[in-house]
Amino acid sequence: MTATARNVVPLAPPGRGGSWRDRLRGPAVFTLVAVLALVVAPMLLEPFRLGLLAKYLCFGIVALGIGLAWGQGGMLTLGQGVFFGLGGYAMGMYLKLHDAGGDLPDFMVWSGVEKLPALWAPFENPLFAIAFAVAGPVLLAVLLGALVFRQRVRGAYFAILTQALAAATVILLVGQQGLTGGTNGLTNFFDLFGQDLAADQTQRGLYLVVAAVLGVLYLLAWQLVRSRFGRLLVAVRDGEDRVRFLGYNPATVKTVTFAVSAGMAGLAGALFVPVVGIISPALLGVVPSLELVVAVAVGGRFSLAGAVLGAVLMGYAKTAFSEEFADGWLYLQGALFILVISLAPKGVFGLAASARTLLAARLPRRTVPDGGPPGATAAKHDVSTPLIEVPEPRA
Repeated sequence: MTATARNVVPLAPPGRGGSWRDRLRGPAVFTLVAVLALVVAPMLLEPFRLGLLAKYLCFGIVALGIGLAWGQGGMLTLGQGVFFGLGGYAMGMYLKLHDAGGDLPDFMVWSGVEKLPALWAPFENPLFAIAFAVAGPVLLAVLLGALVFRQRVRGAYFAILTQALAAATVILLVGQQGLTGGTNGLTNFFDLFGQDLAADQTQRGLYLVVAAVLGVLYLLAWQLVRSRFGRLLVAVRDGEDRVRFLGYNPATVKTVTFAVSAGMAGLAGALFVPVVGIISPALLGVVPSLELVVAVAVGGRFSLAGAVLGAVLMGYAKTAFSEEFADGWLYLQGALFILVISLAPKGVFGLAASARTLLAARLPRRTVPDGGPPGATAAKHDVSTPLIEVPEPRA
């Protein structure tokens, strides 16, 4: 065993073994957070602040997908805004057509459009719009992944490719004024399934929907990571060539993961539109995509919970700094990022995990019962037990 820093992977499947306290810690924390989000927050926060929290949670859904693709799969995607925008525009198109009541949307009238474009016609159906908000990003990610990962494009080259996709999408949307609303995008939504979007009760209901969707997606992603597929995904991240030599196809594993993260981003975009009331190219370009990646890095990309926490923290920091320091809040936000990354390279969640490990190392280990050898101690067989050593995951 060398003295270099190493990460450990248990031989047994994760989540098995360990004391009952270890097994209950995760569900207890999740239940506590769910109660705070679904019960306490709606009771204590005023409608405006609750709407802001709903927006942060939408970004948290996107961050969850980035944490899955980047943190677990090693795919640095700088273009999640594209998938977020596809879902957002799908929902926005339905809302504009619903508000128009059979007429042309207002921005089309201003742009001189005389007939509803054929591309818009299917989005009169809300079920089609919601389905496309998820299926559209998934299909685009599958197509892109099939073309890219089979050519073994990875690392910085994949990141640059996704960033270029985001930039090209913005140019396309801005240039189609009569079809997409151009720079202004789609806005001025008034009604959602018969409910007034401006009503406090409607916004409260939307917040609960967003929080519930985030909770369900988190549980699904958590289960995926702990499954055999999740362990294979981590293996691809740490040694793609080795996994290929063992007979697996890393391109398939990465494509599936990339598609799942894209579907999460599309669903987040569909929820974001009725919550915030707008979708525009400014929300899905290179800068918003980079901000989401930064948020995941701040929270901790190797943890799904850390990715969500980072998105919420960065969203809150952005709001708080802009309210208190209107002229220099961007500098403060950048300083926050530099401070966290400098002091905790693995993010806030990584810092908390390191503190817990240090505390556990200082606590005395329990002795072996039933007449064990004098002075012997019993090791706890939990998910942190070092049974197999593997190299530290590459950044």
